[in-house]
Order: sequence, then structure tokens, then C-alpha cells
Amino acid sequence: MTEEGATPPRPVRILLADDQPLLRTGFRMVLGSEEGLDIVAEAGDGVEAVDLSRRLLPDVVLMDIRMPRMDGVAATRAIVEARLPVRVLILTTFDLDEYVVGALRAGASGFLAKDVPAEDLVTAIRTVAAGEAVVAPRILKRLLDRFADSLPDPAATPPRALGTLTEREREVLVQVARGLSNAEIARELTVSETTVKTHVGHVLTKLGLRDRVQAVVLAYESGLVRPRG
Repeated sequence: MTEEGATPPRPVRILLADDQPLLRTGFRMVLGSEEGLDIVAEAGDGVEAVDLSRRLLPDVVLMDIRMPRMDGVAATRAIVEARLPVRVLILTTFDLDEYVVGALRAGASGFLAKDVPAEDLVTAIRTVAAGEAVVAPRILKRLLDRFADSLPDPAATPPRALGTLTEREREVLVQVARGLSNAEIARELTVSETTVKTHVGHVLTKLGLRDRVQAVVLAYESGLVRPRG
């Protein structure tokens, strides 16, 4: 409820991208009944998802991984590289799908299994729309430990900005990549949680990252953290 005379908040605008019409219908039924969510379009393949993202600028794209013409990884990469104000939430049948790692590396803000409970899906969409990630760092670390060696990214080079981090900021980045929460990092480094939060913010800003998910991926790509053998 909003105060009388107040302007209600703008709804979160969603693009559904899945090659199965029945699944899109199901998601539309679930999300269409939620206040503050607005499904603006549907895409049946990755090429269409990128085109609609460019034209409509939704807040969140619910992106399937396996689609014809262009898969979800390539579509996510195209959206991110175009610097659109659009966030991508990956939908997958298997939560430890190697393609999820590729999508996260491409810039997705998180992933969910397609059979996720409706309330969790709604929460995840709102979280991503607010600029946060929905992949717990520990889960992401497990994914990267499992698939990093099998999915090398030859085009990836350590960002030059990595050299601008202070020693403490690099230390915090490594701890984030190991899956520790701010509270756990604070205990590990014997500093306050507020100090850790400040360091994390500086790391994201200096490296041009949007969230902790991208920070974890970069730490692996840069060799700061190595997958377990």
C-alpha cells in the first residue's frame, strides 16, 4: 500500500525467454498475478531475447540456457556487452549445469532451477531487479570448482584495474571468492562487518563489477583463487 497521493513504485518489467511455450505460459501465470511485476514480452530463442532486450529494456530477463539460434549464454553475453540496463536471471533444469558457469561468466546476475517454488522465483526477480545477485557465493564457488577447468575462457585476461586494489581489498576479494559472507570475512580479518562491506564496495567499483557473483568469477579468471583439484 502507498500513502494517499503518493506515486506507486514502478513495476519490475520482465522478459520471458524460453523456447517452450508451455513453460512461458506457466511463468506468465505465476508472475502475472504478483503485484509490482509486469511481463512485457516473451522470446522463443536467444536472438529474439537480445532483440527484445534492446528494444524494450526490461529490468530482468528470465533466460533459459538451451534455446535455438542463440543459446542463453551467448544471449546473456550480448546483452551485457551492449551495456543495456538489463539484468539476466538464468533458468536451468539442473542446478549444477556447466552452462550455468558460462552464463555467470558472461554476466548473468544469478540462476535458478526451473522447478523453483513460485515465491522463491518472485523474490529472486525482485532481488536481481534491485541490483543484487541471487547465487550464494558458496554455491557459485562449488560450480566454479567443478567446471572452471573444463570451461576455459581464452579471451579473458586479468583486468588492469586489479592492480589498483589495495592489499586489503585483494584479500577481501579472495575471501569473497572462497564463499565467505561479510560477517565471516570480518571474523577472519578481525575487522568490523561495516569495514568489510566498505572494502567490498570499493572492489566492485574499482573493477567495474555489478555484484559479488561477478567478483567471484573474476577472482577465478584472474587466478586469485584456484579450483580444487
